Amino acid sequence: MNGSETKELLFIETEDFTLFIKGTPYNPRFQSLSQYRKHTSIEKEKMTFTYEGEAVESVELYDVEHDSLRGLDDHPLSPIFFENGIYQIVISPKHDKILSFYHEHPGLRKAVEPVGRGKHPILMGNLQFMNEVGYTSFSVKHDKKVLLEVKLEIFPTKLSYKDDYHKLLEEVNDEVYNLAFHFIKKTFLGASSHLSENPSLAEFYRLIEFYIGSFTRSIQRIEEQPHHQLLTEHQLVRGERIKKLDQKGRKYLRRNPQLFVETKNGVVLHDKPVFPVKGLTARKTITYDTLENRFVKWMMERLHHKLKDLEEKLRQPGRYEKKADDDLLGKTILMQAALKTSLNKPFWKSISGLDRTATSMVIQRKMGYREAYKIYLIVTRGLMLEGELYKMSVKDVATLYEYWTYLKMGQILRANYIPQYQDVVKISHGSLFVNLDQTAQAKQVFLHPETDERIILSFQKRDGQLPTVTQKPDIMLEVEKKHAHNRYHYVFDAKYRIDFDFNKNPEESNAERVGPMEEDINTMHRYRDALVQKHHDRGHFERYAFGAYVLFPWNEEEAYREHPFYKSIDEVNIGGLPFLPNSTMLVEQLVERLIESSPEDLQEEGVLPAGAWTHWQSSLDEKVLVSTVNDEDMYQKFKRFKYIDVEAAQLKRGWQGSVYAALYVTSHVSDATGAANGIQFYGRILDVKVEGDLVRFEVESWKTLKNVIQPVGYGIQSYLITTMPLLVQAEELPELFMKSAEEIKLWRMLRRLKSKVRTSLDEVTIDHARKIQAYQIGHVEVLFNEENEQIEIMQHDDLINAVPFETFQKQPTQAFKIIRKSFLGRCLFI
Repeated sequence: MNGSETKELLFIETEDFTLFIKGTPYNPRFQSLSQYRKHTSIEKEKMTFTYEGEAVESVELYDVEHDSLRGLDDHPLSPIFFENGIYQIVISPKHDKILSFYHEHPGLRKAVEPVGRGKHPILMGNLQFMNEVGYTSFSVKHDKKVLLEVKLEIFPTKLSYKDDYHKLLEEVNDEVYNLAFHFIKKTFLGASSHLSENPSLAEFYRLIEFYIGSFTRSIQRIEEQPHHQLLTEHQLVRGERIKKLDQKGRKYLRRNPQLFVETKNGVVLHDKPVFPVKGLTARKTITYDTLENRFVKWMMERLHHKLKDLEEKLRQPGRYEKKADDDLLGKTILMQAALKTSLNKPFWKSISGLDRTATSMVIQRKMGYREAYKIYLIVTRGLMLEGELYKMSVKDVATLYEYWTYLKMGQILRANYIPQYQDVVKISHGSLFVNLDQTAQAKQVFLHPETDERIILSFQKRDGQLPTVTQKPDIMLEVEKKHAHNRYHYVFDAKYRIDFDFNKNPEESNAERVGPMEEDINTMHRYRDALVQKHHDRGHFERYAFGAYVLFPWNEEEAYREHPFYKSIDEVNIGGLPFLPNSTMLVEQLVERLIESSPEDLQEEGVLPAGAWTHWQSSLDEKVLVSTVNDEDMYQKFKRFKYIDVEAAQLKRGWQGSVYAALYVTSHVSDATGAANGIQFYGRILDVKVEGDLVRFEVESWKTLKNVIQPVGYGIQSYLITTMPLLVQAEELPELFMKSAEEIKLWRMLRRLKSKVRTSLDEVTIDHARKIQAYQIGHVEVLFNEENEQIEIMQHDDLINAVPFETFQKQPTQAFKIIRKSFLGRCLFI
């Protein structure tokens, strides 16, 4: 803080004391007061300031534009009080009255204390509003009498008050309501009796008194723009008055052929001109008697009946009461009258009674209907924001931002993936509770519509099974991948802090310098290193968090792309992302990439310890020699004595690197022995011996594959070299032929869309084949076109779409999206 720019912000003089407040009158995101002055002249944000007191002689407030204290008049006031700002307050008494300072917050109340030993000690201290924004008030008292009460408006430093802050509040409320609506739709509205408990009459009165005005305004909005439907009516008329003959009218005439009479200009039927004497004519009319309007009328009637019950209860004197409370009774009768007035209108009288549940999108989305239903839920079902979200002052922006980030990420996922489960909103004692606070965990589960992969978004997920310290990140995104043994975990941590480092490269713009705090980035490193789990087979610990990202409140997304902490996401999968209601693009892009990427791409993005890559590469390349067994006696010997023999003359270069051996059982041996036709058994090679014309591979023991690899019309004449990962994942024999990383990558990509992917080779004998001709899903072929340097998607020899090799190699997520859309766009899944 620049000491030279500390100003007197407020001066109030009364006949009993004078009050000064001193501090920095500009937002710390600006480098100087002059820069802030330019901003206020453009943005025109206005601050609210009020006071009330006895014998107030003068009030002056700092004016940013004129850089001086000015008296209050009609001119607008620019914001001068900000969250986390420190403001010195001095209250000097003029007489012998002992003054005291009061603020509702105990910390601020204790911060201002008497200073001095004389008869007139002054009150002095520092006011720091932390992360609280909005209105705050304090008062100066003598004994218990209030001499002055001042109301200030505190503005956020990291958000736009008029845009971002109010948008955060609005989106939190809307998202909680949407979750509640879907929960009720699934749980209660389908004739379920789970929610049998109702709020007490006292609670009902408190809620209905507060919401009755909003409810009646919603009803008026519905009356102005009601939902309607086109209704087809049929009327029996003379033949010449039939204007429109629809299916029902034709069916009526077919059932009543006696209505046709022969006439000169009739319709030719069975070689005779005929015309009906009478028939049904169709007519379109608009009706407001829809299911949605019946539901609204039902809500009004239910509330009216509830108020009637409350009135009867109030008219019955209690045990210690001599008569009913006239004030409560009068208010209850007035609320009944308001609902009755609406129900007596011709519009609502024309609406029928409700005969079934209404859960359409009109109730959830349409103006008026949405608000009325929301209020009805609150009043009758006891829908409450429990935990800190309910108890906290909406002034606490840091907590609000933390909740918003989780709810917004859930909303982003819900837009593209199928919601399966959530416990953010759940039942407790017959009411709906929002389960968001610092002590509770919440979870939302989604399903990928094409791959059926699960996506889990957790809030405050606590991991206490760690060898060191328990970790509890704000948000954890878990992505499940087909044919992968583990889930991919990503940490998103909401931090309501920004690094406005103005000492960085002066050639950069302010927007490019702004980013998350360095200590928050260090926290992301800590999360990724600390979140470990024990491997189920090997027993050693391994990290399961693949990336960690700080979410911070900033809106300059394009400029932030040049920030080092954005570029670090691609390099080490740790960094920061700006995230506000109107700045969600970068987060959406990252989430989509994490979900749509193949497990191989996600695995490669992980940062490995030094030397791990070499070890990992060698384990991936462990070779398997698959030998054909076409004699039943040899099969029995191989299985019993744990070895295989291969003719030395048939072995080609590279066989010496084999680590495992596997048996391919032909159909002849399968019929004779009952063994499965294909590859089922494999084992680690212990020793290799040359015995005459044969090379013997002795194995440790025969293990069984999870799935038998089926021949599907292919075979092996002598032997085949493949890799261990392919042997474990393959379901059909030609899949073992794949050699290049691109072939394997495309095959795995297609298997995410459909488990059955046929691999077509140019030869049915695999050890004679030279290349893969195509991958097949139903009648669709996906093939490599080396000449055009692209992957082509074909159906009946027609080119549907193509992916350039460069896109496939450098942007696999984009390639997967193109392939997926090609299949979905034409309904190509068989």
